[in-house]
Amino acid sequence: MPEISSFYGIRVTMYYRDHQPPHFHAEYGDDEIVIVIADLSTYAGSLPKRAHRLVLEWAIQHQTALGGLWTLAQAQQPLSKLPPLS
Repeated sequence: MPEISSFYGIRVTMYYRDHQPPHFHAEYGDDEIVIVIADLSTYAGSLPKRAHRLVLEWAIQHQTALGGLWTLAQAQQPLSKLPPLS
């Protein structure tokens, strides 16, 4: 699973040819969350509140790019990294 960003101990990844809806995964320690790209809602899992807030803040900054990466991942094309939370 390609890592598309990393910041503050949070690792953001996206699987190739993953199930719908378009989403990304974020891991912090032993916790993982799956976030829907369209509305940034939680699809599955959870993170500690601070880590969850940071992931959402990052996702807002990169929501359009995340949609593009999802399209590439579905076509099994290489995924570029997105900048960390700024």
